[in-house]
Amino acid sequence: MVSATRPATPTNPFRSFWMGGYECTDQLNCFGHRVDFLHLTGHYQLLDDDYRGLGQYNIRTVREGIRWSQVERTPYHYDWSVVADLLAAGTRHGVQQVWDICHFGYPDDLTPLHPQFARRFASLCRAFVDFYRSVRPDDELIVTPINEVSFMSWLGGDVRGTSPYCVGQGWEVKYGLMRAYIEGVAALREADPTVRILTTEPLVNIVPPFRGTKLQKAQARRAHRDQYQAVDMLCGRMCPELGGSPEYLDLLGFNYYYDNQWDLHTGQRLGWANETNDPRWRPLSALLQEAYARYQRPVVITETSHPQEHRPNWIESVARECALALRAGVPLWGVCLYPIIDRPDWDFLERPWHRAGLWDVELQPEGPPKRVLHQPYAEALLAAQQQVAAAVPAPIFTRKTAKLRGTVDEAPIPA
Repeated sequence: MVSATRPATPTNPFRSFWMGGYECTDQLNCFGHRVDFLHLTGHYQLLDDDYRGLGQYNIRTVREGIRWSQVERTPYHYDWSVVADLLAAGTRHGVQQVWDICHFGYPDDLTPLHPQFARRFASLCRAFVDFYRSVRPDDELIVTPINEVSFMSWLGGDVRGTSPYCVGQGWEVKYGLMRAYIEGVAALREADPTVRILTTEPLVNIVPPFRGTKLQKAQARRAHRDQYQAVDMLCGRMCPELGGSPEYLDLLGFNYYYDNQWDLHTGQRLGWANETNDPRWRPLSALLQEAYARYQRPVVITETSHPQEHRPNWIESVARECALALRAGVPLWGVCLYPIIDRPDWDFLERPWHRAGLWDVELQPEGPPKRVLHQPYAEALLAAQQQVAAAVPAPIFTRKTAKLRGTVDEAPIPA
């Protein structure tokens, strides 16, 4: 067990503001088939090439996943061999890795509704810390216990998209996931009080129809507010019987994509560029300010991307909004391009891949997929980096400066 304690003032643990995320889902898809994107995308086979390519884009921090279903094939027995390979590659290339313990997938014998789910997850968290510290005794460890609880609850609890394949039980699945999340954080902190916790929840804007009724507007406001349920449970504002606590809320990560704003009653997406000047649409900077005002914790955009030809336009938009948020006083500590390597569809692997990464892939008759840089996206990314860096002096992103600032970052969670 590490004896050090966490600092009273949150410090920026990230080596770079711009980060890369590698698709690491190991879930059961809607057909009950286990997917393994670590190998399917070729990332595991091409670790050195993938990490080597990050340098020219000022990316020194990445999101990776341990793939729970593959690490724990037998209850309470863990195989860390693949994770060890990932760690070794990070060391070789000086790449900082942020770790997802659960990224949509569970072992075959578990679902969030299983009575032993939380206990098994907490045991996994302890085992991961023990393994990690055996390899890296001194490095800062940043962990996302469970990725996108809100989305997983809907996918598995309401629309039968993954285990436990339920309808109308989204709340029950969310409750089970958050019980495990909170017990997992407690286990992580017990094993190592210095572990940093990075939440990764969808950031959305849910609106009523045009000229909606009073009831529809109230329903949309409630649905919009419900996006914060998982984080509220983590910090103890909601369902305090689960054991959530303000000290468990450390780094606020939000996943934001082009289709994260929609009409609650029609399901229609609001155009991400808002070309129709829809008054219900809200800019990303405003959503970030709302989230920061709610929790008073440093913020990270933990996932963002756009498929196909609009990738350059999307990253330009994200950079512009990040600059606005920074100027508005939001302590925004990073943006993660997710996925940085293209990925297929979870359910229909044979369909064309999404074309959403900085690198596309070309499937080969033999061997891993070939990487093909999407040049327009790459050029837009370099410009975006300059735009964000100009919004606030670069030293604000360093650990030392973040620690010296102290002010807004150490504010307590409001009641």
